[in-house]
Amino acid sequence: MTALPVIVGMGGINAAGRTSFHQGYRRIVLDSLDAKARQETFLGLATLMNLVTLTEGVLKDAQGNTIAESDIEAKFGEQILAGTLIRKIEKNHFDVDATPWQQKMTLTASDEQQIVFETRRRDLPTPVPSAWQVEELTDKKVKVTISADLAIKHDSTRDNPIKAAGQLPSGFEPSAMYNSRYQPRGLQATIFAATDAIRSTGLAWQQVMNSVEPDQIGTYSASVAGQVDDEGFGGLIRARQQGDRVSTKQLALGLNTMSTDFINAYVTGNVGTTFTTSGACATFLYNLRAAVNDIQAGRTRVAIVASVECAITPEIVEGFGNMSALANEEGLKRLDNTDVVDHRRTSRPFGENCGFTIGEAAQFIILVDDALAIELGANVLGSVADVYTNADGIKKSITAPGPGNYITMAKSVALAKSIVGAEAVQQRSFILAHGSSTPQNRVTESLIYDRVANSFDITDWPVAAPKAFVGHTIGPASGDQVAMALGIFAHNIMPGITTIDKVADDVHDERLNIATEHWHCQAMDVAFINSKGFGGNNATATLFSPAVTLAMMEKRHGSDGMANYRDKNVLVEQARAKYQAQADNGEFQIIYRFGDGTLMDDDVSLTDENITVTGFANKIVLPTVNPFNDMV
Repeated sequence: MTALPVIVGMGGINAAGRTSFHQGYRRIVLDSLDAKARQETFLGLATLMNLVTLTEGVLKDAQGNTIAESDIEAKFGEQILAGTLIRKIEKNHFDVDATPWQQKMTLTASDEQQIVFETRRRDLPTPVPSAWQVEELTDKKVKVTISADLAIKHDSTRDNPIKAAGQLPSGFEPSAMYNSRYQPRGLQATIFAATDAIRSTGLAWQQVMNSVEPDQIGTYSASVAGQVDDEGFGGLIRARQQGDRVSTKQLALGLNTMSTDFINAYVTGNVGTTFTTSGACATFLYNLRAAVNDIQAGRTRVAIVASVECAITPEIVEGFGNMSALANEEGLKRLDNTDVVDHRRTSRPFGENCGFTIGEAAQFIILVDDALAIELGANVLGSVADVYTNADGIKKSITAPGPGNYITMAKSVALAKSIVGAEAVQQRSFILAHGSSTPQNRVTESLIYDRVANSFDITDWPVAAPKAFVGHTIGPASGDQVAMALGIFAHNIMPGITTIDKVADDVHDERLNIATEHWHCQAMDVAFINSKGFGGNNATATLFSPAVTLAMMEKRHGSDGMANYRDKNVLVEQARAKYQAQADNGEFQIIYRFGDGTLMDDDVSLTDENITVTGFANKIVLPTVNPFNDMV
């Protein structure tokens, strides 16, 4: 019997807002929400962006004026809309109109005169160039005379041709929520997102820990670039060139494993599986695959799956830009035949486009096996039947797409058909596309979907593309797709690609439904999460809706098991509602256990059969059965 990995929690942050309780998804489909959901969304975003704070039970603006929840949209609506989704890069990242630069210059003496200057002796280069004559002065200064040309670099700026990104909401400051000194932005987002996901479950974490063996909890997370801002690899690499000192923290904190390590060390206190793998733009799905496989095999019963990327830096932007991968100002002007670029519409999946738009995000989901979900009375957001990853074979261009994605998509659809039947797949499934917004992607990815649809007799197959709204967040990009899929399951609103006027003529959409407006859909059963990464990192996940998941659980555990589940779920739902209200009011109660409950050698007790660890109710059972009994 194979365990079903059930999604019981979700949390995080991207350009659309908070992930828990579908806030980010609801921001995207805002105009299609009913009045109550719309008001809740504006409240949650206003507090997240520090426009409104809850003080002694009363909402107040920055000036201390009391404001009613119903008045937030009228007063702050335009500011909230402008400060979310894709927009012009804000100066807390860097100034796109005056991006820092080191300008090279060669100085030549005028009128055959020598170049003469004074400086401190300790500032002289080592060794002193042979063309330099150095004369000692007082106060540890020297006079330098140069008879040759002098090559120098000096601080300068240049206009950046790429000006838009999917940034975390304006005013959102995870660094202010806990003692985050010296931590890169991505790790600050990790702490926030992990807290959001755990609290969204409505389950006390200690209760979860006490329900399983300590080594049956796993954390599966990664970044692609690692932490590339000044506190991580970015500062490490730039330090010597800028004459600065490398800190003791930059190397360690820059590693792409750090999101995993921060979750274990400072949030959950996990001693079970710790796993990090990068699969380029499919990284979230690669880590999800490992978690799903471990749950199905019984090695893990609780899995935190995540990916984090905060890489909006001049260097990363320039790198992608010089590959002609990013949408730039000139390309957008040509597409729109205008001199003024709409930075809200730079990402245009499956439309006339000229490159993707980078974004930042931290995305988390929490999985448990179906038996544990029953035992805990956990809220069911959906389930993951499996994740497939396949390579492209021999390639000419390492960055170009290849045939591996045909395999992952076809396997995922075939699996869904075998579980829920052809009718459900044909009538009540949809695709969360990679949809990177490049001319090549719109052709190649749509061809895959159209051919797979033909093979499984699917027509009018809905396709949604989150990157139109939040940008391409690299590592967590498929986490953005999962979050949107869960939002669609909950609200029955299919997001259209509103950043395009029409589907491009070269898109293969004979069997696809790529809408340009949001539309209300029937209750859906299956979502296919598709991701394509540089190098041939293709991945597709098969997700089932809460209704399908609960039906499967009842089939396995029976009516009595489900009745017991529903009784326990009442308290869980109450706790979830309490956290949602707190989060919407900006009260996140960040979990950051720095040094809290540190395990020492004396906290571990061993026998030849088990291990006991302080803080965990159950023992770790050591393997005593020979799995290769037929071979020895």
